[in-house]
Amino acid sequence: MRRRLPFSAWHLLLMPLALIFVLPLVQMVLTSFMTNGEINQFPPKLIPTAIHLGGYRALLTETPILRWFGNTVLVSVVSVVSHLILCSTAGYGFARLKFAGRGIAFLVIIATVMIPLQLLMIPTYLMFARIGIVDTLAAAFVPWLASAFGIFLMRQFFLSLPVELEEAALIDGCSTWRTFRSIVLPLARPALATLAIFTLLSSWNDLLWPLVAISDDNRFTLQVGLANFQGTRRTEWSQLMAGNVIATAPLILAFLFAQRKFIATMSFTGLKG
Repeated sequence: MRRRLPFSAWHLLLMPLALIFVLPLVQMVLTSFMTNGEINQFPPKLIPTAIHLGGYRALLTETPILRWFGNTVLVSVVSVVSHLILCSTAGYGFARLKFAGRGIAFLVIIATVMIPLQLLMIPTYLMFARIGIVDTLAAAFVPWLASAFGIFLMRQFFLSLPVELEEAALIDGCSTWRTFRSIVLPLARPALATLAIFTLLSSWNDLLWPLVAISDDNRFTLQVGLANFQGTRRTEWSQLMAGNVIATAPLILAFLFAQRKFIATMSFTGLKG
């Protein structure tokens, strides 16, 4: 009788693929502990001869990395919280409430996904300049207050929930708002966690728009600050790799914390259109 594998046969394919994606991350961490001489050596070294903390030390003493980190955390927290509130509310309205023009309004919102970001940068910059928030952190997080993708994701999840739960709550005397808050939102935790992860990744890694809207180095986000280490003549590779490690670690921890809810949401959001 053929012996059965202690794991799924798909793991034989997925494990090598996972290594392909993990190796650059491991190399980034190893490179952050090298000196500039080792990094620029040819052929390139994969493992440092010793642990050098010069990149981290220079990053902390020569740059306002902690301020950049705090700015990024503030932008990301505001973006995630506003996304959870606005997108869940709008998604529930499109999924359950009946009002004139609901279908057309939803199509218009989804159609905005097809507009390239580059086409929106100039009018957005002019609008922000008129209201006086250019070169402030508000310019970095206002575009992330809500998104068409977030509304679509939450609408699809709410459509997958049985409507009988809400009808029973309405019969018991709950208002629409209380039903949404007390019945629907607790069931939507996997979708909310997924939306939070997507929003965190997008707002944390955003480079192009903050690079255009912010010029004061004290208001830089991490990505904009790290971009200054790359020049046409010289690149501070040890500081850049150390900064990338600091910028990547919170995202990895956030994904590991919410990965189960992320997978659960992916199995629901495409059931109903």
